[in-house]
Amino acid sequence: MREESSPLRLALAGMIGLAVAMGLGRFVFTPILPGMMEGLGLSAFAAGLLASANYLGYLLGAILAAGAWAQGRERALVLAALFATAVLLAAMGVGSSLALFILVRFLAGVASAFALVFFSAIVLARLVPAGKQGLGALHFGGVGLGIAVSSAMIGLLVTLGGDWRQGWYWSGLLALGGAVLVAGLVGRAAAAPAGRAPEPALPRSPSLRAMILAYGLFGFGYIVTATFLVAIVRQGDGGRLFEAAVWFATGLAGIPSVWLWNRVARACGSFAAFALGCAVEAAGVLASVLVPGAAGPLLGGVLLGGTFIAVTSLGLFLGRRLAGPAPRRALALMTAAFGLGQVIGPLVAGRLADWTGDFVVASVVAAAVLLGAAAVALAARGREAPPD
Repeated sequence: MREESSPLRLALAGMIGLAVAMGLGRFVFTPILPGMMEGLGLSAFAAGLLASANYLGYLLGAILAAGAWAQGRERALVLAALFATAVLLAAMGVGSSLALFILVRFLAGVASAFALVFFSAIVLARLVPAGKQGLGALHFGGVGLGIAVSSAMIGLLVTLGGDWRQGWYWSGLLALGGAVLVAGLVGRAAAAPAGRAPEPALPRSPSLRAMILAYGLFGFGYIVTATFLVAIVRQGDGGRLFEAAVWFATGLAGIPSVWLWNRVARACGSFAAFALGCAVEAAGVLASVLVPGAAGPLLGGVLLGGTFIAVTSLGLFLGRRLAGPAPRRALALMTAAFGLGQVIGPLVAGRLADWTGDFVVASVVAAAVLLGAAAVALAARGREAPPD
C-alpha cells in the first residue's frame, strides 16, 4: 500500500497540483487569449463568453464537490481532474469552432474546481491537526507558480515564432508532467475516510453568509483583470514579449503572496486582511488601465498576483473556520459563490469593452465591486468574530 505523505510532501504535491489545475488549467487562457482573438477574429464579448464557460464549469464543479458522494474518494478525483486538465488544454489547440472551445473550457472549469476543492480539503485535513498550517502557503502558492511557468512558456513560444495553438499544446504537455509528479507525491491521503458519517448541514451563521457574499463579489471583481490583462497590454501595443513579462510578474508576485498575507492576517485579523487585500487589488485593477505607459499593466499585474491568490486562500480559510463541523461543504459553497462571480464578470466586462472600445469602464466597475467585497467582509467581522 502507498505510504502516507508527510505534511511537507503533501503541501508540495498540492502546490504542483494547483499549478496544473489553476495556473495552467485556468489562467494560461489569459496570455493565449490575445493570439486567439487576432487569429480567429474573436470579439471581446466572445472572449468573455469563453472565459465565462470555464467559470460556469468551475461553479458546477464546486456545487458537485459539496456532495457526500466524494467522501473518501478525494485523491482519485484530484488525480482524474489533473490528467483531464492536461487533455483539455491540448484540445483547445484543435479546430476553430467557438462551440467546441466553449465546451472544452467548461469541462476544464469542472476539473479545476474538483482539483481545488478536493486537494485543499486533503491538504488542510492533514496540515491543521499536525500544526503545520503555515505549509498551506506552499499549497496555494502553486497558482502563482503555474502562472509564472506558463508565462515563461509563452515567452519562449514567442521567441520561436509559435502561435496560439502551439501554446495550448505546450500547456497540455506541461500539465501532463505536473500530474505525473503529483501522482508520485500525494500518497494515499484523503480528506476523510470513506464510511465516516457525512458532514452535517452548515450552521446558520450571519458571518458565514456575509463571507459567502463577499467571496462572490471578489470573484467578479478580480476576474476582469485576470482574464483581460494581457489583452489590455496588446491594446496598448506593448509587444508580445512584454505581454509575457507582465503575466510572468503576475505569477512571481503570487508565489509568496499567501505567506505575506498570512502575516498580515496574524497582525490585524483574517477579516481585515481579506478586506485590505480586496482594496489593494482594486488599486491594481485601476492601475492597469489608468496609469500610462508600460507601468500601468505591470503594476496591475504585480498587485493582481500579489493579492488574488492570498485573498482566495483567506476566504477559504474563513469559510472553513466559520463552518464548524462542515468544512468541506463550506469550501464547496464558497467556491461556488466565487465561481458565480467569475461567470458574470467576463460577460459584463466583454460587453462593456465592445461598447466602449477599451477596458477602462469594465475595470472601474470591477474595482468598485472589489471595494464592495471589502466592505461586506468587514461587516462579517462585526457580526461574528471568532478568534483570529
